[in-house]
Amino acid sequence: MTQTAPQKTILRALAGETLPVPPAWMMRQAGRYLPEYKATRAQAGDFLSLCYNPELAAEVTLQPLRRFDFDAAILFADILLICQALGAKLWFAEGEGPRLSTITDRSGVAALRPAGDVHETLSPIYETIKILTRELPAPTTLIGFAGAPWTVATYMTAGRGTPDQGPAHAFIASDREGFAMLIDRLTEATIEYLSAQIKAGAEVIKIFDSWAGSLKGQDFDDFALKPTAAIISALKARHPQTPIIAFPREAGDRYIGFAKATGADCVALDNSVSASWAAENVQKDGCVQGNLAPRHMVEGGPELITETKRIVKAFSGGPHIFNLGHGITPDANPDNVLRMLEAIRG
Repeated sequence: MTQTAPQKTILRALAGETLPVPPAWMMRQAGRYLPEYKATRAQAGDFLSLCYNPELAAEVTLQPLRRFDFDAAILFADILLICQALGAKLWFAEGEGPRLSTITDRSGVAALRPAGDVHETLSPIYETIKILTRELPAPTTLIGFAGAPWTVATYMTAGRGTPDQGPAHAFIASDREGFAMLIDRLTEATIEYLSAQIKAGAEVIKIFDSWAGSLKGQDFDDFALKPTAAIISALKARHPQTPIIAFPREAGDRYIGFAKATGADCVALDNSVSASWAAENVQKDGCVQGNLAPRHMVEGGPELITETKRIVKAFSGGPHIFNLGHGITPDANPDNVLRMLEAIRG
């Protein structure tokens, strides 16, 4: 029996097909640049309550699709929920971002819950996915996600976001093996979390390594590449038909060969690398995603159109999913999203 090729445009690109018009979605497309998101968040009461309310989280996921003809929806959640599921304290300081209890040594790692125990806390996320599988438009691909172990670990060691991920690097310097234990626990938990998302209905998985760029040399291999490869290998063994996008943000030259080294079906690119460079060096290994600078969603104007078309042209020789080089920012103008989509699709 001949296997039917996937019909959704994102799935076709992820399967290696070069399409005449690239499919498009945006990181953080459900979020603070939309007034309807702000209203729903106010209804939920606070950010974590919104993440853990399946009906409202599904509503937020669907909101951008009512405005824009995106080819994918990405589950509304947060990369740090897995920390809470492992037993860390997590809260969000209004206007300041996430705060966590800190892990700075092996005893903190040892106190975390086993990886298999995350589902009780995260079960509302799976329910959100189930709602979305019923309510998404038929052509729209549903993307599930998690933070990569390194990025999540940087928050767990610092208790918050930091400009240079200094506390995580200090942990590595003082006890490399102990830090590796934290990465291993997060890797195991992330496999469980993402596998459950796929069982609930996620069609594609994305792994966000937002702080990969601060790792160099052997540290990049040990704490960015190897954990991502382990997660993808385990997920492919359980769910061989589910494509996976990896995003080692600001990896620079380490984008080269990342797909082959990890088994990712697609590598998402930030906007610190040029599309022409990435087409030559990264796209040769398969699908790439990206990489318009998010500032264009704020500034608009002729440069938005020019840059969008330049990126589409640069990647036109291979499989490509159009996206931003990082998440859309709260000060973005929704009208610029429409202009971007028009420029992509001509």
